[in-house]
Amino acid sequence: MTRDEYNIDLPEYFPPLHIPANNQLTNKKIKLGERLFNDINISIDSTIMCASCHKRELAFADSLSISPGVQGKLGDRNSPSLINAAFSPLINKDGGVTKLDIQALIPIEDHNEMGISIIELSKRLADDQEYSDLFRQAFDQDPNGFTIPRAFSSYVRSLVDNSSMYDEFLQGDSTALSDSAKRGMKLFFSDDLACSNCHNGPLLTSFEFGNNGLYEEYNDLGRALITLDSLDHGKFRIPSLRNVSLTAPYMHNGSIPTLERVIDHYASGGSSHTSKSQFIKGFKISHGQKSDLLGFLNALTSQDFKNI
Repeated sequence: MTRDEYNIDLPEYFPPLHIPANNQLTNKKIKLGERLFNDINISIDSTIMCASCHKRELAFADSLSISPGVQGKLGDRNSPSLINAAFSPLINKDGGVTKLDIQALIPIEDHNEMGISIIELSKRLADDQEYSDLFRQAFDQDPNGFTIPRAFSSYVRSLVDNSSMYDEFLQGDSTALSDSAKRGMKLFFSDDLACSNCHNGPLLTSFEFGNNGLYEEYNDLGRALITLDSLDHGKFRIPSLRNVSLTAPYMHNGSIPTLERVIDHYASGGSSHTSKSQFIKGFKISHGQKSDLLGFLNALTSQDFKNI
């Protein structure tokens, strides 16, 4: 390992983290990406930064249903958490981006988000001597359409977390979870609730796309916008439930305000949409069981964020 190479120490139960050969992870790239992430000058009118919609204290998500971009413009989807986002094989809620290393181009050039062309942003950063020097140090290149999104992706790859009470439990500490959280975990993984059919593995996501019966008709067609397959109407990438207690409101459009309401939605069985997941059939849950389930979901919160 070179002196500047950044090493991510993962627990053995985590999946491997793919690092592209043409964008090895280094401290210089991560620090540059973090600086860009927190810089309003990456937006056309210098009013919006990535951190405006991905707040660290909220596990790099937002508390708004839809976060405003430049000039207060609104998009269509809720800002997701970026914690452990680097493990996802397809990026964005519809999976329309195939590589994390190019994802930043989407919000940068989106008229409702940063609203600036990558060409104009490259010139703006190149005219800043400090940025120009930082890009040279990190990539041995000037700011451009290759290096800018890869600086962002390097920072996002560093946002790996496995410090929840659930992790301590997985690592052998049987006392890490309260009795209520243990009962909630049993409910979560039970056949009756079937939560783990979609939210499974160490990251509590299958990384697949599913229609969770939110609507009978979807204004946002989700995965179908990419595949052009009507069977994918209303399907969105199944999110990780890690830090889920911090990332309200929920669903692709932020339409459900609380975790309690999310549980109520799934208990109801959702809508009758033809593409609704076969696993969403509804279930009965008592007040005490709901409290236990929430106890388990709260135990998925990183200790780092609890201390902010």
